Amino acid sequence: MTKIYMAGPLFTLAEREFNARLAEILQKKRPDLVIILPQNEAFKFDNIENKNAKIFKDCIQSIEHADIIVAILDGADADSGTSVELGYAYSKGKAILGIRTDFRISEEKGLNLMLPFACLELYIDTLADYDKLVDKIICFADKYSNY
Repeated sequence: MTKIYMAGPLFTLAEREFNARLAEILQKKRPDLVIILPQNEAFKFDNIENKNAKIFKDCIQSIEHADIIVAILDGADADSGTSVELGYAYSKGKAILGIRTDFRISEEKGLNLMLPFACLELYIDTLADYDKLVDKIICFADKYSNY
């Protein structure tokens, strides 16, 4: 069973809804995939001392157990937490799919130059919808689940 860790910003309602919707559609289309969505995992640490440290450790452990990392790289500058997750996953030799739907352009394909080169594949589609994104993730997972 392929495990996918979905890294992405989760601080606004729009970000959380995007992440949840993408994970939901992906899970419906491919119920055999295990989707790890950090924003859902964080709730188990509510009202616990050192909550943030425990969330950090849980994210790192989840990345270690994942087969595939999907990194949402939207924004004027990619989310700093997502960038750390991507860097850690890269250092562990994980198959990383970067996804960018943002049309803003900066250094390298709209990103700090370190990010696209850490991705095994970078999918940029400023007109993407959920179905296109899910199909890309499934194709990537099928191709690299044993990376």
